[in-house]
Amino acid sequence: MGSKQLGADALVWTREHCTDFDGSNRTQDLHPGTYRALFRSSPQLYYGHVHDLAQNLRDYIRRQKLLNPGDRVGVAVSGGVDSVALLRLLLELRKELGIVLMVVHFNHKLRGAESDADEEFVASLAREHKLRFHSSSTDVAAHAAREHMSVETAARELRYKFFRELLRSGTAGKISPDKANASLDKVATAHTLDDQAETVLMRLVRGAGTRGLAGIYPKLSVPTGLWEESAQHSALGNQPADRLQASGSRRKGESSRSPEEKQARGAGATEPAIIRPLLAQKRKDLEAYLASVGQGWRNDSSNRDLRFTRNRVRHGILPRLERHLNPAVREALAETAEIARAEEEYWEHEVERLIRAAWIPVTAAERRQRDISATNTAPGGALKLELLRKLPIALQRRLVRSAGELLGLQLEFRPVEEILRIAAGGPRSASLPNGWSVVRGKQELRFELTVGAENDNPEYEYPLCVPGRVKVPETATIFEAEAVLMGNSWAGHNPDYLLETSALAKELRVRNWRPGDRFWPAHTKSPKKIKELLQELHIAQPERKLWPVVVSSDKIVWLRGFPAPSKLRPKADANQAVVIREVRFADVMT
Repeated sequence: MGSKQLGADALVWTREHCTDFDGSNRTQDLHPGTYRALFRSSPQLYYGHVHDLAQNLRDYIRRQKLLNPGDRVGVAVSGGVDSVALLRLLLELRKELGIVLMVVHFNHKLRGAESDADEEFVASLAREHKLRFHSSSTDVAAHAAREHMSVETAARELRYKFFRELLRSGTAGKISPDKANASLDKVATAHTLDDQAETVLMRLVRGAGTRGLAGIYPKLSVPTGLWEESAQHSALGNQPADRLQASGSRRKGESSRSPEEKQARGAGATEPAIIRPLLAQKRKDLEAYLASVGQGWRNDSSNRDLRFTRNRVRHGILPRLERHLNPAVREALAETAEIARAEEEYWEHEVERLIRAAWIPVTAAERRQRDISATNTAPGGALKLELLRKLPIALQRRLVRSAGELLGLQLEFRPVEEILRIAAGGPRSASLPNGWSVVRGKQELRFELTVGAENDNPEYEYPLCVPGRVKVPETATIFEAEAVLMGNSWAGHNPDYLLETSALAKELRVRNWRPGDRFWPAHTKSPKKIKELLQELHIAQPERKLWPVVVSSDKIVWLRGFPAPSKLRPKADANQAVVIREVRFADVMT
């Protein structure tokens, strides 16, 4: 596995897996005696540190109540340093914790033979330790292009879908050596303190409240009632219904359930979960640990690809902050997440209590009057104005946001402030994303789903610089225009969704389509009216009215769900192109 033993206390790494303690590949600078000298110089001190790491992990697991004796735990192993270290540490602790371990691997198919080699490495690791191996694979790049999301978002979505399937039945993908008793109670992922720091910093820069600053949660419950929901998408909120529930916070819409419903769902029962046991550990400590036990790992070349936002934060921004502002910036950001998470858990319970007192659901008579289907799970409702106005501003914001979540809306700061201005006696009404509106009555603040003729199309339009990004509340998404260097590699980018830089204006515009708009997707014979293209996709109202396009001067250069026009694709010898991404608020803000 990329290593060979030279004695009881010596280890030399092969060129494939040799990684310096700061995470960089420096095989050419290392003499075979380097590691040998390191361990012989102070074996007691070094091996004592390893013992401390396992002990710290055990204490964290118990403090956060991540595992119970008898749990069947699938360790998500990519082959990288973090996940391999997690597996080896849990192997050391499994008897003490009383758990059964299995190995889980998802092949994203993003790096060709390199991805397949990662899978084989992880499979051999499972065989070496006589652990059952669960694996699956999907073409992530194709999924990203199809759904028009970033490769990072698509990879996470598909990976977690696989995890949930394993937690449900344990029979997703290929299972070796047999399928008997294969269901999992927990899936353990290898998010570290470094990952936490990166997440908090990215959310802070993009704009976030305490919910966003809470970062990565140690535990994500996967309630059994979520399986049927996860196969659907909310037509009203345009948000995925397969959102996981962070431990200590409620799932979307859960506060609207009656106590009887919650009891019927098995309140208090142990639920499957995805856990992050390494959130208090730094990556450099894990690298040192693996070196000490003679365990190799795989280096993912895409982790150095600066086209990905997280990589730019990891390799550029955070190191500069450490050098110039705070050497312990990673710990500081992780502590911020810990504080924000505790605050959020407390306020979630308070808001859940308040929303029950303040929320007025739509009655059956109102459903019939407004022609709302009885099967519609989010027909609207109202907040009691008197109760809302008496609350401090912090609770007013939380209550309004909670009301939006009952309707499938992810309300950001500006829409929340507009709603509060209406509640305080300002404008009487305002439009909200996805066809919703808010109207002030005498005693209540009503949230209504707008039902109107197709020509009653609420228009929106926002400038988008290249490079740059813009929030679009009407679609609950963020649009990004990024200039990418092509070089000799198209990895991570579907050519059907790349645009010739010289064919675009410096400032684009994001808007919803208008009657008469036409678009010519690649691989089609001629341009078509956008209305016809959306009808072919069976896009329902009101979502169709808000369907976004990106315009350069007077030309539509991008349409959600369709490849770019062939004449706008970059030439074969182009060294730069523009990619337009649409990312859901939920993927970056919560």
